[in-house]
Amino acid sequence: MSLDPVTLAVIQAGLQQVCDEMDLTFSRAAFSPVIAEADDRSDGIYGAEDGALIAQGARGLPVFVGTMQFSTRHIIERIARGETGAPEPGDIYIVNDPYLGGTHLMDVRFATPFWRDGKIFCWLSNTGHWPDTGGAVPGGFSASAISAEQEGLRLPPVKLFKKGVLDPEIYQIIASNIRVAEQRIGDVQAQASALLVGAERLRVLLDRYGDATVAEAIAEMRALAARQMRAAVALIGPGPWVSEAVVDSDGVVDAPLVIRLQLRREGEALVFDFAGSSAPCAGPMNSVRATTLSSVYLAMRHVFPDVPLSAGAFEPLRVVGIEGTFLDAQYPRPVSGCAAEVSQRIAEAVFAALVQALPDRVTAAPAGTSGNFGLGGHDPERGRDYVMYQISGGGYGGSAQGDGLSNGCSTIGISKAPPVEIMEQNFPVLYRRYALHEGSGGAGAQRGGFGLDYEVELLRGTARASFVMDHGRVGPQGALGGAAGGVNRVEVIRADGSVTVPEHLSKAQDIPMAPGDRVRVRTPGGGGYGDPAQRDPAAVAEDVRLGRYSEARARALFPGWTGDPD
Repeated sequence: MSLDPVTLAVIQAGLQQVCDEMDLTFSRAAFSPVIAEADDRSDGIYGAEDGALIAQGARGLPVFVGTMQFSTRHIIERIARGETGAPEPGDIYIVNDPYLGGTHLMDVRFATPFWRDGKIFCWLSNTGHWPDTGGAVPGGFSASAISAEQEGLRLPPVKLFKKGVLDPEIYQIIASNIRVAEQRIGDVQAQASALLVGAERLRVLLDRYGDATVAEAIAEMRALAARQMRAAVALIGPGPWVSEAVVDSDGVVDAPLVIRLQLRREGEALVFDFAGSSAPCAGPMNSVRATTLSSVYLAMRHVFPDVPLSAGAFEPLRVVGIEGTFLDAQYPRPVSGCAAEVSQRIAEAVFAALVQALPDRVTAAPAGTSGNFGLGGHDPERGRDYVMYQISGGGYGGSAQGDGLSNGCSTIGISKAPPVEIMEQNFPVLYRRYALHEGSGGAGAQRGGFGLDYEVELLRGTARASFVMDHGRVGPQGALGGAAGGVNRVEVIRADGSVTVPEHLSKAQDIPMAPGDRVRVRTPGGGGYGDPAQRDPAAVAEDVRLGRYSEARARALFPGWTGDPD
């Protein structure tokens, strides 16, 4: 390496800063609360030849680490085959096709080539969660879709911006197929602006250090990340380490889907073998290959957070055995639940295997659901249609270091629930409850964190509610003798007081809502870690004092606890 370590570190930090500024620009300029407030987006820099990840924003969703790499690669390959127009300066491609390195249709990806001296030096890309891309239900999370066409508008890579100018014809095609289309231009311009900011910041970095020096730094960053991940893999015994994780149902057939994982070390590689997992399903809980691989990458990122974000970090990780299972969905299988839900069950399976090999580094299972709640309708007071999308947090698993975090963000990202005040300002709803899901933390020497308990009421007009959530059948699994966390619970409470529970526990669509009707959601708690009988009595007493468990519940969960903190 001809680069000195200081220069390498400065360039690495500079590339990271470029991505961070793209993230910030995107969120600040976006119209939709799911992007502007919840930060359901990500930005990154990718290789000119193969789309390999160079850098990603620190506050971007980890699940997009792999998918944006694969998506950019598909764009490059299509250009090489002449299947889409050759890139020119100022062009921005749009794509949301899940089968081309994506997730679900609502995660819309933009990509633009970054030019230096007439050649593409790299690609800048980002992903933003649009509140709606058409399909059977407002918000796109169709719990009972049986084909991709029912989930919304599917876009192959096309130039939405040509030489810096928005193509009005392509945009009108998009707008004509989605709900509340008049509001999307704000997100489109925000997404494009983030790329322009990234291009300007990257240009300054290259001008300062030179193209050759930065290119050398990028190559060294990739090699360094590979070496660090191989060192991490070396900490894991040869195995095999076996685990399972369960998806409640696919939303159509009321039967669980099982993810089976055998984890083994082969030389410097770590092999994730998913052979024996459930077959492709009828409903939308299939996962596309890019999301499955990205889920493995993000799980390893949770366990080894110090390994730099670079394509090199993925090189020692091999995923096999997904062919013919619901973890390798092929068109036209529906996939709206893949990124938000199935990805988290994949990560849970990885955690459950690794906690056996590295008990001091890995937690019990976290809540593992994004809590996707879509509400679409007409607001008569404002005279306009709307689509409201709510995500929510849950409990983290306990660990050797202590109890799990309560109401933390989902496994796949850093997205947070939009503030209640913002939601009430934008939509005709009132939050009647927003609290911890008491009693949901799994028992253990270190208990799991608690989920969220919220209740939202429709104030006016009519609407339709849809849910794609998970862990309603079984709670997040405990580790090393710990108990599972509390399950996800969804209730629709009518104005007359009657209560209904979705047939598929936490998956349903097209539920009619009238003024005074309410939806109550209680998200899962994290799994417990270690023998519950070994929990400090003073810690149990404190949880009871704060109302996190009732006294009777605490006695049942923590054997030997008498109610006396001493």
